[in-house]
Amino acid sequence: MRKEFRILALLLLNSCAVYAQPIPQHAEGLQEELIEVAIDGGTQRAVLSKRPESATASKLIVLLPGHPSVVRPEMGNGVMMDSPQLGNFLIRARRHLVTAQTMTLLIDCHSSVGDVCKPEYQASEDRYKHAMAVVSAALVKQPNIKQVFLLSTSMGSISSGFMAKYGKNQFAGVIHTASVDPTAPKSYPQLSRLNYGEIAAPQAFIHHVEDPCPITQYAYIRSVAEKNKIPFISVSGGGDFKGQACQAFTQHGFKNKEVQVMRHILKMVNGLSWTSETIQ
Repeated sequence: MRKEFRILALLLLNSCAVYAQPIPQHAEGLQEELIEVAIDGGTQRAVLSKRPESATASKLIVLLPGHPSVVRPEMGNGVMMDSPQLGNFLIRARRHLVTAQTMTLLIDCHSSVGDVCKPEYQASEDRYKHAMAVVSAALVKQPNIKQVFLLSTSMGSISSGFMAKYGKNQFAGVIHTASVDPTAPKSYPQLSRLNYGEIAAPQAFIHHVEDPCPITQYAYIRSVAEKNKIPFISVSGGGDFKGQACQAFTQHGFKNKEVQVMRHILKMVNGLSWTSETIQ
C-alpha cells in the first residue's frame, strides 16, 4: 500500500511539474490551440493564437514561416511550448501581432511531406488546399473573422505567393518579408513561374536593407516591387546579429527590429498604410 502511494505521489509530482513549466517568451500573453484537419492521407496542423480580449477580432493573419517551414508544434499550458522552428522571425515575434482586433494562425507543413516543406510542394495547389483546410477550420471556431491575410518570411514567400495566386480574391492582403530571389544560385526557381503583377489581393514586400542571405537580396526584391508597383518597406537597424547569413538571427530575420516590423504590419492589416516606407 505504501509503495502504491509513493508511486501515485511521484506521478502527481511529475504531472504538476509539466503544468508548472513557465510560459515561453514567444507565447507570452497568448491563448493558443492546435487545429488539426485530416486530409489527403495525412494531417494538416496549425496553431491559432489569440488574447483574452480577442473575442471579437475580425482579422486573421496566416503565418507562413521560412526554411524548413515545418513547425511540428508541441502544446502545453494553453500555448505552443516548443517547435523545431522557435527561432523563426514570424514564430518568435507572433505575439506582437495578436491584439483585440487580430488573431494569427501559424501553418505547419502537411504531415506527409517530411522534415522540410519542399519548395515544389509550397508552390503547389496541394499546399494551398491543405493550408486552407485549417484556415476554414479556424474560421468555424472564430465566426467573427471577416478578413484573412497572408504573412510569410524567406522560404515561406513561395507559399504566400502561390497561395495568393490560387486564392485570387480570397485574401484581404499578402505581405512577403525577406522574400526569395529565384534567380540567385542555389535558390528556389519555383518563384520564377509566379507573376506578382497578376495577383488580385493587395501585396507588400518588407525587406532589410542589409539582408546578408544570398538568395534574398534587397536590390532584387526592390526591383520586383517597383516593376509590379507593389509597396516596398525598407528596414534598417537592429543588432546582436549572429549565425549564418540566411538564418533567423541576422538582418535576414529582422533581429532586434521585430517589434517595429510587426507594428507596421498591424498598421497595414488595419488598413492604415499600404505604401512604400522606411522603418529605421
